[in-house]
Amino acid sequence: MTETPTTPPEPRRLLAVLAHPDDESFGPGGTLAKYAAEGVEVWLACATDGDAGTIDAAMLSPWSTTAQLRAAELCCAAQALGLRGIDWYGYRDSGMAGSADNSHPQSLYQAPLEQVVGKIVASIRKHRPQVILCDNEFGGYGHPDHIKLHNATVQAFRAAADPSQYPEAGAVWTPQRLFFTAFTPGLLKLLVRLMPLMGRDPRKFGRNGDIDLAQVVSWETPVHVRVDVRPYLATKSAASACHASQGGPQQAFRGVPGFVVRRLMGFETFQQGDPAPQPGAAMLKDLFYV
Repeated sequence: MTETPTTPPEPRRLLAVLAHPDDESFGPGGTLAKYAAEGVEVWLACATDGDAGTIDAAMLSPWSTTAQLRAAELCCAAQALGLRGIDWYGYRDSGMAGSADNSHPQSLYQAPLEQVVGKIVASIRKHRPQVILCDNEFGGYGHPDHIKLHNATVQAFRAAADPSQYPEAGAVWTPQRLFFTAFTPGLLKLLVRLMPLMGRDPRKFGRNGDIDLAQVVSWETPVHVRVDVRPYLATKSAASACHASQGGPQQAFRGVPGFVVRRLMGFETFQQGDPAPQPGAAMLKDLFYV
């Protein structure tokens, strides 16, 4: 009796398309670590060099530029998270909205959208992911680079399967699902109320004081998937520590009660962007749901 050969199942693959060195760790780092530990091929596309970020002068040695330091930190974080590799798009960090860095000719903000879409299409066709992650329409905390990359990824998700679009980017591939980072602002609202009691201004959050948490809490998005990353918080913390020039969450959350931080970071949530979820669908726990 002749046995019919079977085709081995397609390996599970995930592509995270994010703007800056550190977004992979400070953002969905627990989710990336979880799937990497479970054997998923997890790839990262990093759009900018992080060169607009400020660092302490003493930390720059032996690097010639901020971009070189940020790249080394990202490689450290990628290894900690278990990523397969990084696609570097090479745009300059555009800085926060309204900053002079928005006008830099090499910035992601100034790049033609179709050019950025083409780079993402090339990453999708090269790595052949079933699942793609990117920031939500608000850019997480309103960063222009996050918003630009969200718009580009939404277009690339469909374009990657269309042979008439970006033929130079390789053989077509049809990803199955696109997710955006999301959150419910309940605990963050609590944090915003607590910060003034600890002498912190919620409208001047982060290393550079340019994140307005009071505004961020108004950007609530739907949550369709809630991933339990509590077993991977140590891995996420190790990856975050690689980005020492950015202070890491330890500096951002200094003085904040530990139980609040654990509640904020123990679950990572996502909005399903494509295909649109069915109305009334139950909350999912896995991006690779059947």
